[in-house]
Amino acid sequence: MSRLETVGEVWTFIRENKKWWLLPIIAVLVALGGLLAVAGGSALAPFIYTIF
Repeated sequence: MSRLETVGEVWTFIRENKKWWLLPIIAVLVALGGLLAVAGGSALAPFIYTIF
């Protein structure tokens, strides 16, 4: 199963079951994951890790 299929299934689940409250949670998790992925290999890593 590809990542695109997984995203499609999550979107279908949210839309069909009216679980709109999950969208902000997913958005925050994706944003934090992206921030940690970008900051992990950069010179800003020590400053970002102090936030958490």
